[in-house]
Amino acid sequence: MTDATPHDAAHAQAETLVSALPHMLRYDDAIVVVKYGGHAMGDDKVARDFARDMVLLEQSGVNPVVVHGGGPQIGAMLKKLGIESHFAGGLRITDKATVEIVEMVLAGSINKQIVGFINAEGGRAIGLCGKDGNMVTATKVGRAVQDPDSNIEKHVDLGFVGEPSKVDTTVLDQVLGRELIPVLAPVAQGADGETYNINADTFAGAIAGALKAKRLIFLTDVPGVLDKEKQLIKELRVGDIPSLIADGTITGGMIPKVETCIYAIEQGVEGVVIVDGKIPHAVLVELLTDHGAGTLITR
Repeated sequence: MTDATPHDAAHAQAETLVSALPHMLRYDDAIVVVKYGGHAMGDDKVARDFARDMVLLEQSGVNPVVVHGGGPQIGAMLKKLGIESHFAGGLRITDKATVEIVEMVLAGSINKQIVGFINAEGGRAIGLCGKDGNMVTATKVGRAVQDPDSNIEKHVDLGFVGEPSKVDTTVLDQVLGRELIPVLAPVAQGADGETYNINADTFAGAIAGALKAKRLIFLTDVPGVLDKEKQLIKELRVGDIPSLIADGTITGGMIPKVETCIYAIEQGVEGVVIVDGKIPHAVLVELLTDHGAGTLITR
């Protein structure tokens, strides 16, 4: 068997482009919000591949919006500074000292690193957070946590942890469609003037809903929603989800993620995808191929 010739390789590349064309037309001028987080953020090669994918999408006529997390990086910085981390209900308890570090890491080092990667691949990224242009107004949230010994629920003050109460898309409306890729950190200001740390999934859902995005894509550390045999469920409708939670198919950290998916769809997002961010070029595979890469949730 002979090795493939340069002509064969070129032909294969052309075939790939031809098969992607209908999908590129489908997403032409559409808004796609990508929540970027998990282990994908800690790997330089994966980060550069992700940046290249965002540039390719933008140059193909798509309007990508990146929302990023940074939990591990925040934890590492707090540890370095000798500040102990505490969690309740899966959310970091954030006091005044902690929220300053959170803002520094999220809206500073991580945000600018992603911007730098995208710019290095030929894109034009612009780093923003929820504070810019009053894009996101936050409301303080608390959590009811069950005591493992007494089984009594108690209210836990999470400090400066918030959720989006209002999204103003004025700044994003000015950026999108102008060959710029917004990269958003999930930090916002409340009506009380305080700074709040917002869960990145929740932040991305609110942004996608306000922009009426065609797709919201969650890059995670799992392949998507799995059935009881641990096989990927390729497509779900919103109406399927309550029964899958009730029967234990959807459990743990996947529950708040699918709840965010439902919220985004109710706000006008056409479809939400949960996909493994460690898959090479996961966003392109999901958007520009016939078989997709993760679990698609639609109305």
